[in-house]
Amino acid sequence: MENINKDQILASSSGWVASLLNFFPGLGTGYIYQRRWLPYFLTAGAVLVWFVLGILLQGDKDPTQSDQLIGLAGLSFISVVTVIEANLAHKKSLKLFKENSK
Repeated sequence: MENINKDQILASSSGWVASLLNFFPGLGTGYIYQRRWLPYFLTAGAVLVWFVLGILLQGDKDPTQSDQLIGLAGLSFISVVTVIEANLAHKKSLKLFKENSK
């Protein structure tokens, strides 16, 4: 029985599913689908830091509409970056898998 390496797992996953899962929840769940644990924990850490930073900067006052938009823009930026990175990693592993199979 042949051992499956992580490039084969990543190449066998669907790139658009991973991208979609990274975009809509915005928490890097596409990385769980791709079985890429380090990027998942880094994304979860970035989201946690973004929330904590927002809470600390807000203080005791209620958030204004511009504060809410800044928070949403930051989470959207994290989502877009993870979508692009997951798609690029899938394409790279797919290319390596095709080259190795020849």
